Amino acid sequence: MTYQRLLLGLFVLLIPRDLCAQDFSRATCGSNGNYTSNSAYSANLDTALSSLSTNIDNDGFYNASTGQGPDRVNAVALCRGDVQLYTCRECVQNGVSRLGDSCPVQKQAVFWDEFCTLRYSNATVYGAVATSPGYYLWNVNNVTSPAQFKEDLRTLLDDLRRRAAGGSSTRKVAAGNVTGPDFQTIFGLVQCTPDLSSGDCTSCLIGAISEIPQCCDGKQGGRVLRPSCNLRFEIAPFFNETRLQELEFVPPSPPLIEPPPQSPPSGKKNGSTTIVIIVVVVAVCLIVAVSAIIFLKKRKKQKQKPTEIPQTVDDISTAESLQYSFSTIKAATNDFSDHNRLGQGGFGTVYKGKLPNGQEIAVKRLSRDSGQGDMEFKNEVLLLAKLQHRNLVRLLGFSLEGMEKLLVYEYVQNASLDNFIFDSVRHSDLDWDRRYKIIGGIARGILYLHEDSRLRIIHRDLKASNILLDREMSPKIADFGMARLFGQDQTQGNTSRVVGTYGYMPPEYIIHGQFSIKSDVYSFGVLVLEIISGRKNNGFRSRGDSVGDLLSYAWESWQEGRGGEVVDPFLRSGSGSMNEMLRCIHIGLLCVQEDAADRPTMASVVLMLSSFSITLNVPTEPAFYAASGSGYGSDASLIHNSDSTTSNHKSSSRPSQQSRRSLQNDASITDLHPR
Repeated sequence: MTYQRLLLGLFVLLIPRDLCAQDFSRATCGSNGNYTSNSAYSANLDTALSSLSTNIDNDGFYNASTGQGPDRVNAVALCRGDVQLYTCRECVQNGVSRLGDSCPVQKQAVFWDEFCTLRYSNATVYGAVATSPGYYLWNVNNVTSPAQFKEDLRTLLDDLRRRAAGGSSTRKVAAGNVTGPDFQTIFGLVQCTPDLSSGDCTSCLIGAISEIPQCCDGKQGGRVLRPSCNLRFEIAPFFNETRLQELEFVPPSPPLIEPPPQSPPSGKKNGSTTIVIIVVVVAVCLIVAVSAIIFLKKRKKQKQKPTEIPQTVDDISTAESLQYSFSTIKAATNDFSDHNRLGQGGFGTVYKGKLPNGQEIAVKRLSRDSGQGDMEFKNEVLLLAKLQHRNLVRLLGFSLEGMEKLLVYEYVQNASLDNFIFDSVRHSDLDWDRRYKIIGGIARGILYLHEDSRLRIIHRDLKASNILLDREMSPKIADFGMARLFGQDQTQGNTSRVVGTYGYMPPEYIIHGQFSIKSDVYSFGVLVLEIISGRKNNGFRSRGDSVGDLLSYAWESWQEGRGGEVVDPFLRSGSGSMNEMLRCIHIGLLCVQEDAADRPTMASVVLMLSSFSITLNVPTEPAFYAASGSGYGSDASLIHNSDSTTSNHKSSSRPSQQSRRSLQNDASITDLHPR
């Protein structure tokens, strides 16, 4: 194996330079102000940059901050995951020198090289995702089968993105290869700065991947470089595979194996061995006894009533660390008074509360028909509490007493989305920029649940009332994992117990009980159309009552080139981009197609929302499509005219479907933006 790796290393050295993008270095200066040569900022900058190369270690990442107030300098250095320490330090030293020459007075700059990235600023850089400025490189040679190459490359990069953002390695780097067309092997590497959260790393890499068509479409290799993340692909190996495997693989602890006894040479030796065995046994018994005492004391402490909430995922180690006494929650909600009641859902009632330390919470009092035992419930809560993303409502803890099961969440200030978009007055609080950000945030939150969290979660009840808005009007998805908490059979791909809200559920779920990540995609599509139109899917009526649901109305309007009529009149009169609104309608219609296989994944949806250079497919008609003037409206009411959340559906007959009509408008919206 060592011999093979040596040969591979020699092969990489012998690769002609035109097969891989050439070695490069580039410095880009920022535009957020200048400093003078003898200023405090200049001195702090010299101190911060000089510390990078000496302090960076085998992790290949180091951040430094020097000074106070407006003279504070923040700097980070990141080396490519597969380079050795001496190469890393040499690259960083070169970068510091290059930045000094290229950006002598700028307060912000970025340097890229083959093996490292440097960045400094007077603004915060640690833990803050930065996607611009950006830089591209590409191989001048073209591939022979561009369409297949693009598909295989996308598969590879999506896999690497998931590994880098959510893998066991703290380096947030992943590399690998896949067999492409014409027996070519495509090699790829993606990397984020380790200070980013899993969600920020995912978002940064999705954006970088979406830029490939702008720089490197049909090329044999290319790079997209951002301050917080980067990617590279080639048809020849360019990374140290052995080094990267060491980073991603954490070897298990060796098992404790007792050596086989050896025959003693004499009876005296036998006596000594017996004494040693007795001493060891006594010592082990003492250790076990002391450990048991410590465990019991610790368990007793954990059962005391908590009033503080774990602040980090690392604090959440046992279910008991999340448990509140029922009396504490009862007092916090004023005995679950109607005055504290926030809302009612299919899984229970939500109350506002305040803990003794003053922290505001939201408490969900679950219905009593959960199929789980107490231990199962605790384990599920422990798993869900570890799922943290900026677009998910944070689960803080729980309470169990008899038949009472309570979930304790962070309190989100601005209530739910439906209180805004469907309200004749408050809908004006959400202009297009805010609605567009809400759509993107919801998409990223669902993507985290589907692909980037510790366990795959299918929400199964996405709707406007389950999207909460914080002080900045950023969306937070609530009630994720509710189906898991209501019985293990609810996590399988087929169920006899349908949980969700009519109007948001896809046909395969309502009729056959089949659900998947594409079920959430369908619900997301309905939600997008509601956000854009400001109208509910359930009970929708168009002008003249010719179409009885929002999906059919949006489909017919889009197909006939009247997509703008779907948009909320308040948005049409504002300054928002009509192209963005029409593109979102297009994406929404892709998500609500009848065949689940035709619907995009949430990763694709996030990509469509973040990059206008991607051409969208032409959607087919939505599920339960009712043509204007058809006799299908009465059947459709079975699906759409109920706004209640259901936990049981017994219908097994499928409503008759209109035959699919040929598309009159097969053009898709493409709006190119310069990098």
